[in-house]
Amino acid sequence: MNYGIAFTPLVPSIVLWLAIGAIVVIAALLLLGRSRGAWVRVAALALIALALANPQFTREDREPLTSVAAVVVDKSPSQNFGDRSKQTAQAQEALVDALKKIKGLEVRVVEAGQADGETDGTHLFGALTSALSDVPVERVAGAFLITDGRVHDIPANTSALGFQAPVQALITGQKAERDRRIAITAAPRFGIVGQPQSINFRLDDQGVAGERAKVVIRRDGEVISERTLSSGQTSKIDVDIKHEGPNIVEIEASPLDGELTLVNNRAVVSIDGVRDKLRVLLVSGEPHSGERTWRNLLKSDASVDLVHFTILRPPEKQDGTPINELSLIAFPTRELFQQKINEFQLIIFDRYARQGVLPIGYFENIAHYVRNGGAVLVSAGPDYASNTSIWRTPLDSVLPAEPVGVTEKPFYAHLSDIGKRHPVTRGLEGADAEPPHWSRFFRTVDTRNAINPPVMTGPDGKPLLLLSRFGEGRVALLLSDHIWLWARGYEGGGPHLDLLRRMSHWLMKQPDLDEEALRLKVQGHDLVVIRQTMADTVSPVTVTSPSGATRELTLSQGEPGEWRATMPANELGLWQATDGTLKALINVGPTNPKEFSEVTSTTETLKPLTQATGGDAKRIADGSGVEIPRIVPVHSSTMFSGDGWMGVRMRDASVVKGVGVLPMFAGLIGLLLLLGAFAATWLREGR
Repeated sequence: MNYGIAFTPLVPSIVLWLAIGAIVVIAALLLLGRSRGAWVRVAALALIALALANPQFTREDREPLTSVAAVVVDKSPSQNFGDRSKQTAQAQEALVDALKKIKGLEVRVVEAGQADGETDGTHLFGALTSALSDVPVERVAGAFLITDGRVHDIPANTSALGFQAPVQALITGQKAERDRRIAITAAPRFGIVGQPQSINFRLDDQGVAGERAKVVIRRDGEVISERTLSSGQTSKIDVDIKHEGPNIVEIEASPLDGELTLVNNRAVVSIDGVRDKLRVLLVSGEPHSGERTWRNLLKSDASVDLVHFTILRPPEKQDGTPINELSLIAFPTRELFQQKINEFQLIIFDRYARQGVLPIGYFENIAHYVRNGGAVLVSAGPDYASNTSIWRTPLDSVLPAEPVGVTEKPFYAHLSDIGKRHPVTRGLEGADAEPPHWSRFFRTVDTRNAINPPVMTGPDGKPLLLLSRFGEGRVALLLSDHIWLWARGYEGGGPHLDLLRRMSHWLMKQPDLDEEALRLKVQGHDLVVIRQTMADTVSPVTVTSPSGATRELTLSQGEPGEWRATMPANELGLWQATDGTLKALINVGPTNPKEFSEVTSTTETLKPLTQATGGDAKRIADGSGVEIPRIVPVHSSTMFSGDGWMGVRMRDASVVKGVGVLPMFAGLIGLLLLLGAFAATWLREGR
């Protein structure tokens, strides 16, 4: 209980102070004039002033409040190296038991730093602030951090903590740890396909010096370079960007004897490949209604550099018109099909027939171009089944079907079973209905001996669209020249843009359109494994996290030809997936995650802050196991650590549960005091 005196004046404060002033003046006059009974009169006047002030005795019933200490346990991935997780568990148990033995101390335990696939580094002080957010500053007794010392949100000064109490750090790990890592010093985010990009990196060894390591550089899993570096040496590698989309470059160093972990021996750079210009050669055999469809499609894509020739006057056409009066551009056949053929990513023959424009030898060049990685698209009309068909050239070795005639009748194009799975035709708008929600075609070229099943079929199930691979290249054969009806909106039109664009991009080896592929992508907090296949079943996929943990996933079918599985992407770094045949890589988060940049334990990062608060940072592991300092309650001191001990600041905070009030001049007591004063004055005057 606390006792005290409180004043609640019976009159306004100004009146009370005027009365006191008057009493002081009267008392001074009485005392200076040596008046008889002056002291008695002054005492009576003082009692009157005191009665006006209305003094009261108070009694407070207070309940003491507990002091609060927080224990923050580091659960970041680096705590899994060596024996740190075991040391952490033992230290947590011993520390909490010691704190709970202190009378009047509340202990709050919070785990922090868990990998979530978003946070870069170990953040413990944010968790500490959250744990003490509902605790008044005057009740905070201190904080204990159980960590390896690699903390990345350390406040700049003690005022940023939000409380005045000691921060103590118990450091896991061993003092003489050694580790090796690859640090990326400079790397691009984007690169033009076909051009090299430079990556600068450094070999960092902690705990040793003068060591040498073998460094292997891989692009998309393929070894492209090997070299030997010394500790602290910087190197540079030029990497050719082979394709659009992510190009994953791994730089891996050989292990260091006795090192802490191999996780950071490898660094990953993801370079997004972008094409400068796609060079496309479009050769139209004659003017026709569908010619504009191809030109509009290709010209609408800003990334396409289109070269278009239409054969208006073949050599055999002789009408007597002088050459100098013809407004025709000679077809530069030698330049295009011999000197610069390999500069094109795609060659399109639109209703082209042999008319003496291209010598037979040039068709052999085109066949070699395909086998070496080029792409050819044939949009066929009656020309393909004629005596002058390009089938009757050396190009037949890379064409997927032999023409045998032409069928002239209306029909709806349908997706075959293969076409429903193929990325080029899967999910085309209108394909799910019967008949499909697109316009009819009226002509198709009949073929035989197709080397692959068609992805689209025409009348009576005959092939309409064939997609084939030859060597390193690709060929597409569209066996109708009526695709322009979809573009013109005849009978509602059809998805010509989607179909022709996908077909062109598949021919130019867009990775997203490969028939057999394993892909990884991040959606929110999840890692999505996607298996594209033309098969009926898929094998389980083994996923390896950046820390080396593996997990086998069974994929479930979504769309036709696409199988998926999802798991939490709870670590930053390189994720790998494989089904035994295909392999996929994806880098989650920054190029050099802070969590794995420096993994050796240390007391130095936390020591400046802990010592500024009166605490300290101490290792808890010795040769025989884990030993924490003695925990001591401290009531009044600025130092909370010493040789073999750590302290918490015990607070004297309390809350008022009740208040008792007794007026001094209320009732009989006040009346007797005032009457006694006047009686004493009267007696003194009566003498």
